[in-house]
Amino acid sequence: MLTKKQYQLLVFIDKKLNESGVSPSFEEMKEALDLRSKSGIHRLITGLEERGFIRRLPHRARALEVLRLPENMETGQNAVRPAPAPAHAATNVIPGRFGSGPVPLSGGGDVSQPGEAVSLPLYGRIAAGTPIEALRDHSNVVDVPPSMLGGGEHYALEVDGDSMVEAGIHDGDTVIIRRTDTAENGSIVVALVEGSEVTLKRLRRKGASVALEPANKAYETRIFGPDQVEVQGRLVGLMRKY
Repeated sequence: MLTKKQYQLLVFIDKKLNESGVSPSFEEMKEALDLRSKSGIHRLITGLEERGFIRRLPHRARALEVLRLPENMETGQNAVRPAPAPAHAATNVIPGRFGSGPVPLSGGGDVSQPGEAVSLPLYGRIAAGTPIEALRDHSNVVDVPPSMLGGGEHYALEVDGDSMVEAGIHDGDTVIIRRTDTAENGSIVVALVEGSEVTLKRLRRKGASVALEPANKAYETRIFGPDQVEVQGRLVGLMRKY
């Protein structure tokens, strides 16, 4: 799921590349989206890059490549992602190192005996998208072992992209999130940025600044003011489909 501005920017870049073979400038993108600053364009490009829609070509100024387009975009260039496996597909529970509670390791197949699993709402795919509240869809759930969960409310999200791969979090993984609006320095959190973009990153605070760190050297750390980032949950577990 893309935000409206991400979608508009992707369409604009693709159109310019098809027309001239050259990526639009930041100034052209800013004017096309009616934004007040180029920093907004930079954040949109970073979000699209993390989700695998575009990539920046090295050693070339203004060089962007469109890798795929949204499925609902009317164009012959569509690249349709494979449908995600259903929530009841065989899964492995990855050993816990994200939270303080115990997280068991399980082999393929059901992660717990019938009647023992806890059903969590599976809200959607996370990298950069819409606020968590807008992703709620109670028709999708995922079953997890009770031992993965501590106190409080939990939900699940499907990871989209490779920005946290060096922390062992891969594209297509299902992450288990404990809902909270606070988190310790260094925790991996679900962060709402400027009220419109949701991302899974490591949280670092230094003075009045908030840094959202990827776990992939291909992506850069993003720095925000304290009023620009809202913690919506903390990572406590991870499940992977095979």
